[in-house]
Amino acid sequence: MNRSDIQNYKIEVYLPEEALEAIQTALNKAGAGFVGNYDHVFAITQVTGNWRPLAGSSPYQGTLGKMESAPELKMEIDCRSEFVSQAILAIRTNHPYEEPLIRVIPILNEWFD
Repeated sequence: MNRSDIQNYKIEVYLPEEALEAIQTALNKAGAGFVGNYDHVFAITQVTGNWRPLAGSSPYQGTLGKMESAPELKMEIDCRSEFVSQAILAIRTNHPYEEPLIRVIPILNEWFD
C-alpha cells in the first residue's frame, strides 16, 4: 500500500480547552470532520500534558527549564486526504501553542470496503 491508496486520515491534536471552539470550527471549514451526511464529527479526550520549555522557546504556558504539567484536550477528527494540508494549516493558524503536537494517522480503508 502506498500513500495514494489512502483516502482518509485521523488527525490528532493536543490543545488547551480554551482553543477548542476555534480549532474545531477552523478544521470543519478546512474540510475535516465530515463523515457521511454529518459534519463537525470529532472526539475529545481529557489528558494531562507534560513538557519542559528549553532555551529559545516561547511557551504558551510554563517557565524555561522547568518541568510543567497541565490539563489538555486531545481532539481526534477524520479528514480526507485532499484536505489534510488545509486542516494542518487551520490548526497551526488557530492553535495558541508555539509547537502544537499534531499527528496524522492513515486509516486503512480496504478493511471497511
